Amino acid sequence: MTADGKIDSSLRQGAGISSIPDKARVDRLRARMDAILVGGRTLLDEDPRLTVKSLALREERKALGLPENPAKVGVVSKAGLNLKGEFVTVGPARRLVYTTSRTTPELVAALKETGTEVFLLGETHVDLPALLDSLYSLGIRNLLVEGGGTILAEFFRLGFVDELTIYLAPKIFGGATSPTLTDGKGFFPEQAPALTLVSVEKYDAEGGVLLQYRIKQIN
Repeated sequence: MTADGKIDSSLRQGAGISSIPDKARVDRLRARMDAILVGGRTLLDEDPRLTVKSLALREERKALGLPENPAKVGVVSKAGLNLKGEFVTVGPARRLVYTTSRTTPELVAALKETGTEVFLLGETHVDLPALLDSLYSLGIRNLLVEGGGTILAEFFRLGFVDELTIYLAPKIFGGATSPTLTDGKGFFPEQAPALTLVSVEKYDAEGGVLLQYRIKQIN
């Protein structure tokens, strides 16, 4: 995020924030995961690949008997995905879409025809506790939630976050409508998740800072 806590500009088009060293760090982090999850707005607006870019890291996963890429997980109330987009077509990777009854049977069928696994969990909003139960039943133990701010806020609200890593970029985006690390309704002070600082590192020549926290308490 930027120094003022924004994870995108007010244009909401996936503005570049990370540095080259941080992108490599994220790639290494992805390579250690069983799955990578994004929320609906990120999924539909940015169409992320959610794959490991480094060939060496993918080969390391294969040598360990793991899939070349972690599973991709999309959480979206109405799954109107681009069936020719990068989330669906770039891989190889297992693709899991969790959605609601707002997604029509036709959309579900079209997604399944691409090899995407589709789960209906809720009427208007995806039931996140049920989603995590489902992922656990599929063997997923290490889950990286990349964003956006709405789903990150929900994971914090429900007490589902163990660790938070932030690359703080030397930029200011501003804007009252620019998304932040945790959007949604916000937390009252007595309910705010408390963090324990694990490490601080000046991460690159550009002046970025890497912050690592563990979640101390969620009321």
